[in-house]
Amino acid sequence: MSKPSLTGKELRAIGYPEGPVISVAMSTMQKAYRHESKEYALNILKELLAAPHDYVSDKTLGIIAQQLLPKPAAMEGADISLNQTGIHFNIFGQEHIEEGALHQMYQAAKLPVAVAGALMPDAHSGYGLPIGGVLATDNAVIPYGVGVDIGCRMCLSIFDLPPKELTDREAFFIRELGAATLFGSGAQFDRSPDHAVMENRLFYEMPLLKRLHGRAWKQLGSSGSGNHFAEFGIVTITEKDEALGLDAGSYIGFLTHSGSRALGATIANHYTKLAISKRRLPQEAKNLAWLGLDEEAGAEYWLAMNLAGDYASACHHVIHDKIAKQLGRKPVKQVENHHNFAWKELLDGKEVIVHRKGATPAGKEVLGIIPGSMTADGFIVKGKGTTAAVNSASHGAGRKMSRTRAIQSVTDKQFRDELKKFGVKLLGGGLDESPFAYKDIHTVMQSQKALVAIVGSFTPKIVKMDGAAHRSWKKKKDETVAE
Repeated sequence: MSKPSLTGKELRAIGYPEGPVISVAMSTMQKAYRHESKEYALNILKELLAAPHDYVSDKTLGIIAQQLLPKPAAMEGADISLNQTGIHFNIFGQEHIEEGALHQMYQAAKLPVAVAGALMPDAHSGYGLPIGGVLATDNAVIPYGVGVDIGCRMCLSIFDLPPKELTDREAFFIRELGAATLFGSGAQFDRSPDHAVMENRLFYEMPLLKRLHGRAWKQLGSSGSGNHFAEFGIVTITEKDEALGLDAGSYIGFLTHSGSRALGATIANHYTKLAISKRRLPQEAKNLAWLGLDEEAGAEYWLAMNLAGDYASACHHVIHDKIAKQLGRKPVKQVENHHNFAWKELLDGKEVIVHRKGATPAGKEVLGIIPGSMTADGFIVKGKGTTAAVNSASHGAGRKMSRTRAIQSVTDKQFRDELKKFGVKLLGGGLDESPFAYKDIHTVMQSQKALVAIVGSFTPKIVKMDGAAHRSWKKKKDETVAE
């Protein structure tokens, strides 16, 4: 049976009020009751409307019920103080983490809604939560605890092809890498690819998303700028692991790193402004302002964040499908994980909202990819479900230099020599993303041995990044870029 195709008009007809509850109800029913009839779904919604209090604790329908209950007194403009002693959180690889990131995490730990936290060994300063920060909260979501690039993720396709082809047919792989995606902050395709994510009803029901639909479609399958990349390399499996399911050996891998483009950035900035207006925190902590999931704005953000995550995943799948088609075969395994996101998870038997800003989910047996740099190996990992880290791990090696410092301190020759040393062909990219700007990935992995187990490695060989002129490593080293 097909999923119930509910409309806003039908929900209004049975008494649902105008507002976010319409979008919330439609999205929830289409996901949770996709195998039921429309009549069945409408009957449930009628019962919920008649007695929303009865459904508040329901894991599926609770989010709809909360929208129907009378709202608590508005907290608009309320001054909120931080707790003097914050929650305890564990730090992994503290000796390699800059003071600014530690300070930001200590600030986050003092939030009244904070429940648990951890700091990953690749951590460095960001906005709101530090990059590499993990924070669990009680019924609250922090837009800048998620980050601007919502749902940014890694995706690895492993092909049963001999790695020797990367050198024997280098021109072919370079051509296909260039054709598979676009780089650059404003990059858009002239012709948009088709994908089911663009038909999500939220694009038509939520005014903010409706305005973003056209641009999001034109950017579907693009990769952005900064540290985003697409690269071919060698996947090495030393012994078979049940979670990964691949025999020991060497394979060709195609790895991408990018997020939700302008869609995610606009959602993040819009709801951060709303959160800041509702919770006036001390100036140094204002970017940690939160929205309650029982508030209209919080429920809206949650839906929009999840859509941005689905969109980011779709971008990767569009790119990987192009590569698979040109290679003439399907991958034998695909591993995908995201960061810059918030999840509903159980912690000590209680549901909490876990923010992972630049941190990889590492629940028991959960697979993920942790990249190094354009010359350093990345790793396919399996989570150990370590509660002390809130079931998380690092999302990469982590920066040790700002973009400005990297451009000012690394020479063109050093950069070229490093690429040659490791046999890496670079297409685009600049000094700001040079290997010297990143921490030693092996040191980072050593610091999180208790969090993940390594089940394979990825060695970059042909790397494509944004080649914007202002980031070109051929430019003078005294030129700077925005942080």
